[in-house]
Amino acid sequence: MRRTVYVAPPERQIGAHMSNYASGEVPKVDIGTDISELMAAQSSDSKQASMMAEAVLQVDENDVVVGPMSKADSHYQSGALHRAFSVLLFNSEGKLLLQQRAHDKITFPSVWANSCCSHPLASEDEMDENDARGVKLAAIRKLDQELGISPSSLDIDDFIFITKMRYSARMNADWIEREIDHILMIQADVELHPNENEVSAVKWVDAEELDAMLVAEDSEDIIAPWFRCIAARVMNPDWWNAIGDKNACEELQDGLIHDMGDVTHMLPNAEGADLITSIKEIRPFIERRITESLSSSRHERLAGAMMHLIHGGGKRMRATLPWLVGRAVGDTHSGLLDIGAAIETIHNFTLVHDDIMDDDEIRRGRNAVHIEYDMPTAINAGDAMLAIAFERLVMSANIELQDIPSLVNRIAWMVRRVSEGQQLDIEFENRTRVTEEEYLEMIEGKTAVMFLICAELGARVAGADEEVVECLAEWGRSVGLCFQLMDDLIDVLSDSATLGKPTGSDVAQGKQTLMVIHALSQPDSDVKSRLITVLGKCEEATPEMIQDGIAALDELGSIDYARTKANEYHQHAHACLDRLPDGPAMIALRELTDLQLKRLS
Repeated sequence: MRRTVYVAPPERQIGAHMSNYASGEVPKVDIGTDISELMAAQSSDSKQASMMAEAVLQVDENDVVVGPMSKADSHYQSGALHRAFSVLLFNSEGKLLLQQRAHDKITFPSVWANSCCSHPLASEDEMDENDARGVKLAAIRKLDQELGISPSSLDIDDFIFITKMRYSARMNADWIEREIDHILMIQADVELHPNENEVSAVKWVDAEELDAMLVAEDSEDIIAPWFRCIAARVMNPDWWNAIGDKNACEELQDGLIHDMGDVTHMLPNAEGADLITSIKEIRPFIERRITESLSSSRHERLAGAMMHLIHGGGKRMRATLPWLVGRAVGDTHSGLLDIGAAIETIHNFTLVHDDIMDDDEIRRGRNAVHIEYDMPTAINAGDAMLAIAFERLVMSANIELQDIPSLVNRIAWMVRRVSEGQQLDIEFENRTRVTEEEYLEMIEGKTAVMFLICAELGARVAGADEEVVECLAEWGRSVGLCFQLMDDLIDVLSDSATLGKPTGSDVAQGKQTLMVIHALSQPDSDVKSRLITVLGKCEEATPEMIQDGIAALDELGSIDYARTKANEYHQHAHACLDRLPDGPAMIALRELTDLQLKRLS
């Protein structure tokens, strides 16, 4: 049979048909000045910097191509999910070729990885998905460029596509890998001429030698996180037994995208990113889940009402929290994103109904749902959002069926506690006196319980033990209570431009915040009377009256009292984190703990 051998046609000298990679004629995308300057500062190798302009393929979670983007942008800070490949090259003795990445690599220098790992580029040939032809062509190109393996010595038909895996792994605050990795196997005896610009060392290993590398704690021979995933989680003895038998290798094909989650913890010297970057990493996937769920209604007006607040934005802190917690204490997977999307949908459902109950016309700078549409539609949209949130949860492909009942139970408990908190808030409007204990119970239901459940479920689904789960639930409650107390303080201490509403609106409305409760419990005085004069006057309260009421709160020591209480919960939240092992993912949780306090620093 005639063998199909990859040879670069002389008439086409671009993209995947580059055998002379050094000419630089590959698809490229402009890189921003800030990233270029960073790369120049981190590596003196101009060739490495130049290759960061290569046009890789951004993809969605199902490996559908979104479009081209530079290699630099796909790896910088929050990065973007993109297509990659990993070659497992075996020789006739059944040994696997490993390479140690060059010390001047901008991303993941000096780590040991599989034979060859890189990216198909945005060219017609390397985007060819028929029998994984595109990634195979890319593999031949990179085997030549990295290891000096002549393309004429490789038969494209000998490459066998086995499976895919989705993972992310952060090196430091600046650089991250986020890939859907296509795994290829090939057996070939080849001549190696490693490119020192790409590879610092190579070696051939058998199964036992690879296992020894995986269990060794050798600071000099660190294994790349993606290769550790392949070798320890995907590759099994059947792979080794299939070497040299094409039919056996083809039987390994599973048609799956293995969900590895965030595996940053597999890199011993990894450094974490800040909260904003961490949220940006996964926010698009959560937004997609929410949009898919809420837009699926057969009734266009209902779908529009449900999406109204989502289109208004939001930080998505609750939505991302299960993932952020899970990666700090266990193994992450996309089921955590489904939990986050479900809870965020519930959160927005409560906002729709809160605006109706509070008669608020504006939310996130736009009309409330009942104003934009109408009251019955808003109520109906909120009801539908609650049902859709549970649909998203029970239909998650990555949550074990036996775990669904307990998750549904805990989230249902959360919804009940939110409703109880809201009912207390309603009743407080008609009471002249509320105790501190009652107020804390109310804000625990309205605010803190969502943080508690997000943290608890994130830890539990990630596989943390019960002690860690309880610790993080306690952390979530403390963060939530601090969050609400600080929100009350921000209302009286920030200017209107920062708030997006008049300063002291809680005072004018007569809300029973902790500051007001503390002030009203003080002995009668002229200062207390000044506060009572403005409290609850709503539209009748002038800006001068409100400022005088705020001054009275300050003079009565009520602002300091609330700040002290908020700091107590803040310190307790940090104490909870102190009980857990430190790691790269803890940076984001620490920043989230400090978030509200920084707004008044």
